[in-house]
Parts: sequence; structure tokens; C-alpha cells
Amino acid sequence: MAITETSRSSHELPVTTADSTASTAKKLTLVPLIFLIYFEVAGGPFGEEPAVQAAGPLLAILGFLIFPFIWSVPEALITAELSTAFPGNGGFVIWAHRAFGAFIGSMMGSLKFLSGVINVASFPVLCVTYLDKLFPVLESGWPRNVCIFASTVVLSFLNYTGLAIVGYAAVVLGLVSLSPFVVMSAMAIPKIKLHRWGSLGSKKRDWNLYFNTLFWNLNFWDNVSTLAGEVDNPQKTFPLALLFAVIFTCVAYLVPLLAVTGAVSVDQSRWETGFHAEAAQMIGGNWLKVWIEFGAVLSSIGLFEAQLSSSAYQLEGMAELGLLPKFFGLRSKWFNTPWVGILLSSLMSLGLSYMDFTDIVASANFIYTLGMFLEFASFIWLRKKLPELKRPYRVPLNIPGLVVMCLVPSAFLMLIIVFATKIVYLVSGLMTVGAVGWYFLINYCRKKKIFEFNEDQFDSGNGERPKVEDHSSR
Repeated sequence: MAITETSRSSHELPVTTADSTASTAKKLTLVPLIFLIYFEVAGGPFGEEPAVQAAGPLLAILGFLIFPFIWSVPEALITAELSTAFPGNGGFVIWAHRAFGAFIGSMMGSLKFLSGVINVASFPVLCVTYLDKLFPVLESGWPRNVCIFASTVVLSFLNYTGLAIVGYAAVVLGLVSLSPFVVMSAMAIPKIKLHRWGSLGSKKRDWNLYFNTLFWNLNFWDNVSTLAGEVDNPQKTFPLALLFAVIFTCVAYLVPLLAVTGAVSVDQSRWETGFHAEAAQMIGGNWLKVWIEFGAVLSSIGLFEAQLSSSAYQLEGMAELGLLPKFFGLRSKWFNTPWVGILLSSLMSLGLSYMDFTDIVASANFIYTLGMFLEFASFIWLRKKLPELKRPYRVPLNIPGLVVMCLVPSAFLMLIIVFATKIVYLVSGLMTVGAVGWYFLINYCRKKKIFEFNEDQFDSGNGERPKVEDHSSR
């Protein structure tokens, strides 16, 4: 892989492109990219249930109806503009790196990578949570731990076989895993009582659980940017894929939520992760429950694959930028995949998967929140710093409008921080301090020449730009 800059503008950012070995690899096209984005963000309505437990049906419905407009749409717009302007592996790391220099780029990469692997760790847990309803032996103890370990290893190997395979697998997994919800929603229509949608619940609201559930289910739109170098014609494909993915994801959450909250009346405390399967049994019988649980397993596979791909390709992009040693960007000779990134991401997620599921989600959200503040700042600063930069897709707002667009989701990010628990503050604080320490450790390794780095693209923040190479034919 090589990072180059086009001759169209002296201010353009480096773009990670395939070298001669990788150029024959299959690129991601529109439909697989839509489903990869879908699995980066959602993967279906699995995991939305705690929003009802936390605040009742009405606030849960309003949350999944309104939150996409104040969070998902702005994040998707930013991703569309910057991914089409800088279509290289590394995504948001490239944006922060060129906006503010190597330190902020490294912090962005570390925070987003940590939130990514924490998120990856949650999916085997979610998968086993649904499976233990079919096989109670998996509820605890060594059978549960072995199942989490085995699923992580097998799914990591599937990721190793290639992004094109993962993309088409995501299409199949997405359609099959959503099919039981289509059936359940249709069967629920005659049983829906509209007044149930207006219920505020019967227990004290748990705002921490409520906001974290919304955030976890509707964020990570920018994760797909780390795969930009693997997308066919990204300048045209990315905006379309993000548009369709936003619509698809919102519908996939809202329709089953409306169906179940309207058709089923149960104690609010039962709305925990996995309740959709119980609701399916009440609406259609045991066969529908089993179908939902099978769909949950498939969804968890898709979520794992999409998130693991983003984390692995992000490390490759950071290596190309000189923020990590070159060996982080090594690719497999057989499948042309970044095997070092896949291995490291898998090992870290495996270790984290034995944390409490709620703590996993909250920690991922908190770390991701810190990274998003840097991303918003990078987006606005790049508009000011590089106004003439060619942007195939451009958010149709001037800088004051962009500031307002970013302030609205930033207010929500503050809520995530305010409602975090002590354990989340502790874990996130340690990770942030570790990210700072990691930057200085890497710089020490660079100065002592302990590892080989890509020095051509490294920018320590002194304003120096990489050399410009003619690559306008991309």
C-alpha cells in the first residue's frame, strides 16, 4: 500500500491506495457497502430493548425517531464529505492528522480504535446472550466462556479471508436476520393498541441506560471511513451508501419497536437485551422466537465482521501515516488483508469480552464520545484551513452552519459524559491517559529507530506537508 497526494491541489491530503499487488483485489461496491455500514451501526433491532426498560415505550419510540436527526444524519454527512475528499484507509485518523498534526491524529486513532475493539467485544456477548435462551447451559460458567472464545476465533478467521467476502456475507446476514422481524411486525398489527405507545413506564427513569442505548445503537457511522481505500469509486459510492444505510437502519429499529410496544403489555423491567425474542413468542409462538434468536446470532456475526474490518484497516492507515510502525500495515499474501490489524483487534476484543455487557457499551460510548469531539473540530477546521480542497460531496452549509450542525450532537455527547458511571470514568480515563502515553512511546521508538516507520507521511505538527505526487487518475 502507498499513500500519495494528487496534483489537483497542493493542499490535498494523502490517499491510501492499493499498490500493484493489491490492485487486483476486489473492491467494495454499493450494495455490500450499504450493508457493511448497516452492520457498523446497527445490525437490526437487537439491543434496542433496554431503551424501553430505562424510560418506557413513549420515550423509547421518540428516541429512535428523533435521535437519528440530531446525531446519525450529521455524523453521516461529515463522513460522506471527508471520505469522498480523502478516500484512504484510516478515515477519521487522516482527517485529524492533517487538521491538527500527528499528536491529535494519534489521539483520534487511539480513542477510536479502543472504542472499536470494545464494541467488537460486545458482539460475541450479545450473540451468546441470545443463544442462552435456546441453550440455558450457556448462561454462565465455562460453557459461556468457551462459546465466546470459539466464536471470536472463527469469526476473526472469516474476516481474514477478505473484505469482499465480508461485504457480500453482510448482505445475506442482513436480509436473513431481519426477515423474522418483518413477519413479527406483520403478525403484531391486529394486536396493537395505540394507547400503549403513549406509556411513560411505571418505574424511575434510568437516563444513563437510556442515552447509552440510543447512542450505542445509532452511532459509529464514521467507522466505515477507515475502509475508504477498499471501495470502488468512493467519491460516488460513499454518499449513496450512507443515504440508503441511514434510511434502512432507522426503519429497521422503528418498525419492530412500534410493533412490539403496541402489541405486547408486560412489566417494564422485562425489556432487557433479548426481549424481542420473548415478544415474538407472545405474538407468533415458539417458532417465531427461535427464528428471532437465530437472526440475532446472524446479526452478531455481521456486526463483529464489520467492526473488526474497520479496526483492522484503521491500523493499516495509521501505519501508512507514520503514526504506527510499518509492520501494522502488513497484508496477507493469500487474502490481501491486514492480518496484523485483524490479529491485534481480535486479541484485544477477546480480552474485553469478559467484562459486564453494560460496562462494555458504556465504556465504548464514552471513549467514542471523546473521539467525536476531535472529529467535529477536524471537520470544521479543514473547511477553514483547506477551502479550495476538492470535495466530491460537500455538506451544503457555510462554516457557521457547520458549527451549529456539530453543536447539536455535541450537546448529546455531553449527556453521555454527564450520565457515565464511576467505573466508566475510571476505565475511560485510564484509556485516555494510555493514548497520550502511547503517542510518546511511539515517538521514542521512532527516534531510537527501534521499528521502521513511514517517515514520508509523518507530520509532527510543524506544518510540513508530505511531498505531492501525481496520482490524479485514481
